[in-house]
This record gives sequence, structure tokens and C-alpha cells, in this order.
Amino acid sequence: MSAEILIIDDDRELCELLARFLELEGFTVAAVHDGADAIDTCKGHNFDALVLDVMLPRIQGFEVLRKIREFSATPVIMLTARGDDTDRIVGLEMGADDYLPKPCNPRELAARLRAILRRTDQGKNESPDAILCVGDLSASASERKVLLANEEVHLTTAEFNVLLVLMRNAGEAVNKEMLSQEALGRALNAYDRSIDVHVSNLRKKLQGAERDLIKNVRGVGYQLTRAPGNSVE
Repeated sequence: MSAEILIIDDDRELCELLARFLELEGFTVAAVHDGADAIDTCKGHNFDALVLDVMLPRIQGFEVLRKIREFSATPVIMLTARGDDTDRIVGLEMGADDYLPKPCNPRELAARLRAILRRTDQGKNESPDAILCVGDLSASASERKVLLANEEVHLTTAEFNVLLVLMRNAGEAVNKEMLSQEALGRALNAYDRSIDVHVSNLRKKLQGAERDLIKNVRGVGYQLTRAPGNSVE
């Protein structure tokens, strides 16, 4: 897979280790070692994905993520302390697409990156005329663009993927396992709240709707409500 990855971590030895492994897997890898440099680097170059540590000099990882999300929807995988659920949830709420605990397994990181990039590329291969419509909500997979009542809604890669799965199954309950596999490209792990947080973020961004578009289905997962006259074009 040919893709440009930026690793943002102050552990230089870890960066070198991850870079060597990812380059053997076909990625092009760059690295920066503090938060301020990371922001400047991302403003000057469009990477395909970012690997971002929470603990960074000068500007912490969460603040780096917040600033990057002001100008870029590039997929971000957060590196969090092992067992620290708070960091994971905060990262997802702030716009990260996925997370891995440190020290991370390079093979697992490569798999997560491939999953994110594969789902981004899938949309580019769809017909430009293929638009999903559910009520006043529409999504173009090829442009990765969402409109609600003709107003654009800016989503992260993971949020868009989750919404697309829900829209394709509008009116039906979709279990979390299916959402994780189809939207994140991985199995749902025990105590993994990634899907819940992505859905929570979607609800906040779609709150301009007259009703709650995404409903909880107890013991199953989530359902995108379907109003009369909805269609898929």
C-alpha cells in the first residue's frame, strides 16, 4: 500500500522502529517529535494518515488533534497509555479515528492504517452519481461529503464510515460488531467504546435535524431512522 504516514511521537527510538516496519510494508513514513512541529508539518503537507501520541513536548497530543481538525480531516490513530480508557475516549471525542495502546505492536498499527486507508479509497472508486439519501440527509461516498438540509456536515473518516453503514441500512438495527467491521475494519473488542463514541459525535453534528436521526436499539446497536419518501439514488 503506497501511502504517506506521519508519526508524531517524542520517543525517537520508537519512531525509528515503527518507520522501518511500515516502510517494509510499503508505506512512506516521516516523523516529528513535538506538537508544535506536528501542526506546522501537517499544514505544509497532506499526509494520508497520522499516528499521534498523547504525551508530547510543547503542545500535548489532544491539543494537536484539536488544531489539526480545524483544517484537516486526515485520519488519525492515537497512541494512548495502555489501560487508560479516559485518554482513548477523549481522543475519539476530539476527532481521532482509532487508537492503539502503547507500546503498540507494529503489525497491529499497519493493519489499522490499512483498514482506515482502504475505507477511504473505497469511496473514491464509487460512481460520482451514487448518493445515499435518507430524508434531508445525503452522503456521497466518492466525495466523502455529507449534507443535512443542504448544509455540509464535516465528519472524520471514521464518523463518515459509520454514518455510511447506518444509511445503507436505514430503518434497520445495525449491531456494533457489524459497524466496527464495516466502518473501522476490525473486530469489536471487549470494552471497546469506539463505535459508541463515533455515534455520539455523529449525533452532536447532526443535531440540527428535527428529530434524533440515530436511535439506540437496546441489546443490538444503532438504527438510522427512515422517514416516508426516503430513497437511495
